[in-house]
Amino acid sequence: MERVARNKTMLTTELITESAAFLNDRIRRTPAEPSPALSQLLGVPIWLKLESMQLTGSFKIRGALFRLSKLTANERRDGVVTCSAGNHGKGIAYAAREAGVRATICVPSSVDRAKYEGMVALGADVRVSEFPGYDETEEWARGIAREQSRTFISAFDDYAVMAANGGSLAIEVCEDVPSARAFILPVGGGGLGAGFATYVKQQPATIIGCQHILSPALRLSLDRGSAVTKLPAVETMAGGVEGGIGALAFGVFGPLVDRVALVSEDEILEAVRWMLAHHQYIIEPTAAVTIAACLSGKVGKLTEPAVVVISGRNVSDASVKKILCGS
Repeated sequence: MERVARNKTMLTTELITESAAFLNDRIRRTPAEPSPALSQLLGVPIWLKLESMQLTGSFKIRGALFRLSKLTANERRDGVVTCSAGNHGKGIAYAAREAGVRATICVPSSVDRAKYEGMVALGADVRVSEFPGYDETEEWARGIAREQSRTFISAFDDYAVMAANGGSLAIEVCEDVPSARAFILPVGGGGLGAGFATYVKQQPATIIGCQHILSPALRLSLDRGSAVTKLPAVETMAGGVEGGIGALAFGVFGPLVDRVALVSEDEILEAVRWMLAHHQYIIEPTAAVTIAACLSGKVGKLTEPAVVVISGRNVSDASVKKILCGS
């Protein structure tokens, strides 16, 4: 029987501060860099929180390390199963290697080659599904966990993951950019947004969630009033924002998000090119949804200083060539 890794405690600021203390000295404190070009475009001071410079190339290592620290002795012995579009898988692979825990990571057939090779290099058992989309791949992964009576760890629908992925990140942002009152976040399963918003909404703040227009689980969930946990697969290079939102994550994040910006594939790829031209950073398409929302004006009017979260850099050379050269 599958052991679903969900902490019994709710997402609280206490759990967030616990995660930040645990992660201290285990991860990089990534920089918050001013963006003069975006500041001029949007009319307020803008900073980029560069989680693309994090260990394993994304913020997902935060939740992976913290969640694996919560495993029981029996769970550690049997190992874990997870599903990932790539970055969570790299984080779990890294954390599992550090903890001496066996990890099986199931990925969609559309996974970026750089992310796949990164997981393999870290020693994980990586299994590629027959499905291009995240949601179908997660069902397959949960089936493996049930068959092997192993713990399934969600990439986003787990309070410890939310606390570390979004909450510990928010603590750094608030310490490094104390004047910021608007926060522009990528949204896939909702774990980053849930943790981040829980922390920053202790004071007046505007949260803008950014998604792919063809896979707008957050927008659909807000319209329906309940989590849209599954969506048909779409063809996109931004696999981390494809698929449904977590039920637990939406329960936390839904009441706290102020606006949703929906961006197209072309806008996302243009944002990758913009980051290289204006900041000389290569970022992955998933991370570029926030930049795309800013460049397109879909973030809406900003009246106070803002932080844009850049979530990851894991993209293959073939994908970069396609984005930059169209081949």
